[in-house]
Amino acid sequence: MQNPKISIIIPVLNEASNITKTVLLLRDAVNVEVIVVDGGSQDETVAIVNSLGIKLLSSPPQRAKQMNAGAALASGDILLFLHADTLLPANFDTMVRQTLAGEKCKKNSPIQNPIFSPPLKRGGWGGSQPPIAGAFELGINSKIKGIRLVEKMVNLRSHFFSLPYGDQAIFLKAEVFRDIGGFPELPIMEDFVLIRRLRELGKIQIVPVPVLTSGRRWQKLGVLKTTLINQLMIIGYFLKVSPEKLARWYRRQ
Repeated sequence: MQNPKISIIIPVLNEASNITKTVLLLRDAVNVEVIVVDGGSQDETVAIVNSLGIKLLSSPPQRAKQMNAGAALASGDILLFLHADTLLPANFDTMVRQTLAGEKCKKNSPIQNPIFSPPLKRGGWGGSQPPIAGAFELGINSKIKGIRLVEKMVNLRSHFFSLPYGDQAIFLKAEVFRDIGGFPELPIMEDFVLIRRLRELGKIQIVPVPVLTSGRRWQKLGVLKTTLINQLMIIGYFLKVSPEKLARWYRRQ
């Protein structure tokens, strides 16, 4: 199959200011369907999605539940989970297919992040088996002090520890997603748990081209506080603090 179908699943909750640009950047992709899953938006998100002619589902307001609902109705061979405030690079569809086929991707996107781009080995990714899943490098749409260092650290972590997070547009074959039971329906860190499960099954490849995600949380809380909160969530997870408690604390911040 030359171009396996990609289903892009976008969970939304009050994303009227972001969803149009995110969706319009997907127009030129080949053999792609877009599914937006609304968690009960009170703004104009639903009206905007309907005006764009995009498939729209409703779900309880929890990102994991929304993404699982979208995946259940997706018809694609590949699933790509995209945050509403994250922009995919040009030719992302080609890069996704190449990555899961074990082929080498080229840095041919106009959205570039020159901070960290490791050399690729000849003949693919350098392993005997193609990756089981993938994600993109991270670019943050902000110019606040310290944000370029955050990007660098995220991309180092992603490449060397195979630990991308949800804002890096995680993608994998639909059959693999179904086999592992989808996202754990947790109120927080569902992406972290999914990636840990996938790492047990095979390689997670990071495409050396960044998505561009909103810097709104970093700008609101600052780089230091946002980084600290994120790390505390991981520590709390390993200390077996309940996801419900972690989610309540995270949202209060």
